[in-house]
Amino acid sequence: MLPFTVHPVGDSALLAVFTQRIAPEIGAAVAALNTRVLSANISGVDETVPAFASLMVTYDPLVTDYDAVAAAMQKLADVPDADSIAENGKLVTIPVCYGGEFGPDLPFVARHAGLTEQEVIALHTGRDYRIYMLGFLPGFPYLGGLDERLFTPRLGTPRTAIPAGSVGIGGEQTGIYPIASPGGWQLIGRTPLKLFDPAAGTLPYAAGDHIRFTPITKAEFNALAQKEGAV
Repeated sequence: MLPFTVHPVGDSALLAVFTQRIAPEIGAAVAALNTRVLSANISGVDETVPAFASLMVTYDPLVTDYDAVAAAMQKLADVPDADSIAENGKLVTIPVCYGGEFGPDLPFVARHAGLTEQEVIALHTGRDYRIYMLGFLPGFPYLGGLDERLFTPRLGTPRTAIPAGSVGIGGEQTGIYPIASPGGWQLIGRTPLKLFDPAAGTLPYAAGDHIRFTPITKAEFNALAQKEGAV
């Protein structure tokens, strides 16, 4: 496992910090450490929060303390690597209808890249994306691995309302708005899947998993939306 340092966060959490850059090998190390911590059932640990290059671990200070949790995590780091499943995660396929009413910014992204809209779609669906972290909104996946030709600046003025399921590009990343919200990413498409269930608090993916986008037609979108109960 890649080396990391541990730092206290208040009186009930600590942060394991890897090299501070966005890279597949660092994301894999975060996912592997997260899996080890969860599997170890360390006394007093309440929750883990993986991010791009760090893992926050919260604990009950009435049950344990910083030194005990930090020592347990360092021991886990010394375990011989056997994290291929944790590092790779599972693959989740997300159907997306690109352009038109579902992706109003697709023409701008294409012009910015010097490509046709179909070429943008082909590039966006042509690779799998690692979920580095969830944040901003419940279940919003920050995805790494976007083709450099699709890097596009965020909107100058964010939208006040973006429909749930919208797929966008913001700078060097792509992501999905799982619920309706404001936002400033360039919208290129939308999925009909209901990704986040507020009542159950469930998601079809987690940090460390991979997402694969597949293009669908408007008719296929409407059929899936009806099946999902979204319309």
